[in-house]
This record gives sequence, C-alpha cells and structure tokens, in this order.
Amino acid sequence: MNADTAEVALSRLAAAIAEPARARMLCALMDGHARTPTELAIVAEVSPSTASVHLSRLKAQHLVEVLAQGRHRYFRLSSAQVGSVLESLMLLGGGAAKAFVPTTPSRLRRARTCYDHMAGTLAVRWHERMLTEKWLIADPQQRGRYALTEKGADQLSSMGIGVTTLRAERRRLACACVDWSERRPHVGGAVGAALLNAVQRLKWVVREGESRALRITAVGEREFLRRFGISPRA
Repeated sequence: MNADTAEVALSRLAAAIAEPARARMLCALMDGHARTPTELAIVAEVSPSTASVHLSRLKAQHLVEVLAQGRHRYFRLSSAQVGSVLESLMLLGGGAAKAFVPTTPSRLRRARTCYDHMAGTLAVRWHERMLTEKWLIADPQQRGRYALTEKGADQLSSMGIGVTTLRAERRRLACACVDWSERRPHVGGAVGAALLNAVQRLKWVVREGESRALRITAVGEREFLRRFGISPRA
C-alpha cells in the first residue's frame, strides 16, 4: 500500500467514526456484546432506516460485522483491534462507553435452554473457556462454526458423550449461537445439544417445571468449578 492509498484509507476510516451517531453505535459495542439494529438506532438517537445506513457504512469500513441468528441480525465490533483503537480514541477524548444492561429475568439469564442446547451466563462462560482451552477452534472454512480438537473430544468423553456418534450426525458439529440475554455466543450444534443432555443426565442442572429456566444443582456448581474453572455463582 503506497502512502497516498494509506492516507485515503485512513481518512475514510476516520470519517466513518467521526459521525456522532455512528460513534455512539461503536461505543455501545465496546463491551463485547452484540446488539440489534433497533437497539443501536435507540443508542444513536436516529430512526431505524437511518441506523441501517450508518451500520452499512461501518460494515463497509470493516468496523462492525453482522451475526445472523434465524430472522434476527446482531452487530458487533469486527475485531479486538477495532475495540483497542476506539478505546485509545476515547481516552484521548475523555469519554467512557455505557455498559450493557440486560433486562432478562435473573433466573433465565443465569441458565436456560435455547432450542436443544444451553444458554445464559453459564453457557457463555463455558463457551469462552472451551475456546481459551482450545477444546473448540474456529473453522477457517465456515465462519461461526467450530472444529472439535482431540483435547475437546477427551473432555466430552469424560462426560459420557459419544464423540464418534456426534461426528456422524447430519448437522453442524459445533457453532456460535448468539445469546439473547448476554449478547455473546454460547455453543450450539451437535456439541451444544450433547452438552445439555449430559449436564441434565449428570444432574448438574435440572429444569424448572415447564419453564426454559435451568437450576444449577450443588453437584453442578462443584463440577463446573472443578472441571472447567467456572463458578456459576460468579
């Protein structure tokens, strides 16, 4: 890239950030949570149609990316590098981003079902631990999908999950599913379903009647902390 091209690219990027409504959207996404176009329109104090135009501009400059979840779309910062740049600019400007405040009832936010897998705070933390420990790794060929490593297969086997059977299923093995209360991913796909079945079979969680809410048992709290370093009460 020559100097002129670099300068033009920089000016376009700066212009995308400089518009107040777009800046508010970016700041709202700095906490790592994804948000819907409607929520970002409210944050930016613009109409939904105007928000759509702003989000297209931010996406074109690779500042945000879209996560599709069924009929819903969520936006998040495209990379940690974008967040670091915004944080540096905010320090220079003396501002601070507003924290994401979930409105989901606490019993559902902590742990619940999402279709055939587990969702909520616990599931999001579990997903993050699986990535950190490299039990799951991003599939370079398919965005939002994961490959199960040998280390991850051993972890599933230790919970009584048949990994060979999982791999033979005619569905996605593992994928990121945006959690609607945390606005960060939990694990879906065959692995997500198998994990939910396993923790129910092991009595780590139990359903609360006909509700989607899951109650984490004393055994579950102990095992999540011992096996995965996750405290469900944290």
